[in-house]
Amino acid sequence: MSGTIAIITARGGSKRIPRKNIKDFLGRPIIEYSIKAALESGIFSEVMVSTDDEEIAEIAKHAGAKVPFLRSKENSNDHATTGDVLMEVLDYYKKQGTDFVYVCCIYPTAPFVTADKLKKAYQIIKDSGGYQLNPVVAYSFPPQRGVVIRDGELQMVQPQHRLTRSQDLETYYHDCGQFYFYREDKLVEGNGVITEHILPLVVSELEVQDIDNETDWKLAEMKYQLMEGKL
Repeated sequence: MSGTIAIITARGGSKRIPRKNIKDFLGRPIIEYSIKAALESGIFSEVMVSTDDEEIAEIAKHAGAKVPFLRSKENSNDHATTGDVLMEVLDYYKKQGTDFVYVCCIYPTAPFVTADKLKKAYQIIKDSGGYQLNPVVAYSFPPQRGVVIRDGELQMVQPQHRLTRSQDLETYYHDCGQFYFYREDKLVEGNGVITEHILPLVVSELEVQDIDNETDWKLAEMKYQLMEGKL
């Protein structure tokens, strides 16, 4: 076993935002934020980028990450899962004689990932014996009060909560889509999927933003500057 690996998954294709993974985010290619956080955390014995794209590979290497191979065509299409990509990387290292205790998958468009956040997550999963850790954020509005439109009319999804006070409703969370920590043996055992003993790292709404279109991108830049105290 050889410590912990950070795998930053960054294929070249992007339908909604062209060249999304290396698009300029406040003066730097957005992937550099993920690489910088991983390197500065000091917890990884290897920080690598899995990509099928030569330009992304060069930017990643310039930022300090390793790109030991280019991702296969099979795992570069729209149907390949994150689990498929991680298993390809771990199989490559295994063939080189290297196994890891923990694996951290970091998305390339996750500027809100910081070295401190990664260190905190690593400590939690090590101390707890969990199989996986996900950063999560609370929904800003109680989902139990959600409504749907049926036959042109509004209907509550959970009408039993029509009169329940908000403070009495259980807090619901959703995945931040930033990074994931895994125990390597359990990840391999599940062929890239873990379904039990998944731990939370709760983060604030200020540090979370899906980036699927240009408006999302601008919102993410504003939130990042607020987080950094620059607005």
